[in-house]
Amino acid sequence: MRNLALKARPIEDDGEDHLSALDFGRIATLIEGEAGIKLPPGKRLMVEGRLRKRMRALGQADFASYCDFLFKQGGLERELTHLINAVTTNKTDFFREAEHFDYLVDHMVPNLVASRGERNCLLKVWSAASSTGAEAYTLAMVLNDLQAQRNDFRFAILGTDISTAVLAQGRRAVYPAEMIAPVPPEMQGRYVMHPRRAGARREVRIVPELRRLVRFNHLNLMDGSYPFDRDVDIVFLRNVLIYFEKADQEAVVTRLVGHLRPGGYLVLGHSESMIGTSLAVRQVAPAVFQKL
Repeated sequence: MRNLALKARPIEDDGEDHLSALDFGRIATLIEGEAGIKLPPGKRLMVEGRLRKRMRALGQADFASYCDFLFKQGGLERELTHLINAVTTNKTDFFREAEHFDYLVDHMVPNLVASRGERNCLLKVWSAASSTGAEAYTLAMVLNDLQAQRNDFRFAILGTDISTAVLAQGRRAVYPAEMIAPVPPEMQGRYVMHPRRAGARREVRIVPELRRLVRFNHLNLMDGSYPFDRDVDIVFLRNVLIYFEKADQEAVVTRLVGHLRPGGYLVLGHSESMIGTSLAVRQVAPAVFQKL
């Protein structure tokens, strides 16, 4: 009996323009070296989809021409930022893994304020892979409400990311209206502005009083050192280590812990295990670690 099973057709046989295996490998190696992000062969279609818009903007006819521009014609130096912007994943939500914000209110801030012994002390909070800013502004909402209740601390929030495109959106603080659905209604009333006239796409903006409490800076977590304060109270680094190799995970966490003051907190994503057992930290809640 003849076998009628159909074999999967190779990507290159579908009539579309595609990255060659060689060119994809060169891009994947470049991105891992520059940003620490792994791009296995299964990500090739995703990378192609994200690069097509960039290719059109440059007037490149196909992937082969684009890769020649990058690797043979000296275009990489001025194109690298755009390439990283295009291929990096920027999944983010307001109040993602909300139990971390509950722990912040119930434990982190009270412990930090008590240990400081200062009147109206300044708490420094760092969203180390901030993407478009949803995490940073969630922190600002939660801390601003808590500050109004306690009236015994101040706070400042830093958001950093490797993608200049998402940092620009974070600074604008404009989001699709449906994205704020996880924000409690009472917080939406205080911290979210709606347009007076509805446009084709419903968008909202974070209020200026909150935007002033958050600043955004470019940072590649793969850099050997970070040009930021070393007395940070809380670092959020959630759902980014999963894209890194083990050695890079440990190096990044080690550097970030070095920026925490003693007693400060590191918050990872629930899908991530603690990296670097030799670090001077103790686990105090799921995916939450305190520097000794």
